[in-house]
Amino acid sequence: MMPTDLLLAQPATVSRLQREQRNGHRGAVVWFTGLSGAGKTTLAHAVQERLFRAGCQSYVLDGDNLRQGLCCDLGFSAHDRSENIRRAGETAALLADAGIIALAAFISPFNADRERVRARLPAGDFIEVYCDCPLAVCEQRDVKGLYRRARAGEVAQFTAISSPYEAPLRPELALDTGRLDITGCVERVLEALRGHAVIGPQAVVQPPLSCS
Repeated sequence: MMPTDLLLAQPATVSRLQREQRNGHRGAVVWFTGLSGAGKTTLAHAVQERLFRAGCQSYVLDGDNLRQGLCCDLGFSAHDRSENIRRAGETAALLADAGIIALAAFISPFNADRERVRARLPAGDFIEVYCDCPLAVCEQRDVKGLYRRARAGEVAQFTAISSPYEAPLRPELALDTGRLDITGCVERVLEALRGHAVIGPQAVVQPPLSCS
């Protein structure tokens, strides 16, 4: 492995500001965190649909997808979970630097890991969205059957069953995804993007493609 003191960051010939000006919005990371079944990925894709229709450049980073490629070598120990979020955060930071709105949907159970991603980004670029859904509701949804298997002892170190989840202390946005419908949640996220000057005040006024 090459010593880190021999590595030099290569300057870009096209700046982040230039990319953002062409895109018509700032780059940023919207980080959806919450229990399995809380609606993180569903919400991230619904927000992406609205942004896409408005001509905004965005991309969804999903935990399951990354674990099939970039993070396929990681398990679910505390160390591996932290490394999974570190890699996801670095990927999201690259997208933000490219002037893209990264919509990252990860359980990311530990506050320290999420705060490390925040610290990796310039101030104002990290928008933490807490999908606050009661465990009982998440278990009722249980599309993948993971809670049932975790309760039966078939899945080890499962968040909220045999491994802890640390709720965000000061998220930019907290959503009761057990009560609010998807349309209401999307509107709240878009309001947060406007409030952080990621998109303009008149951006993204079109109705969603497939959300009721």
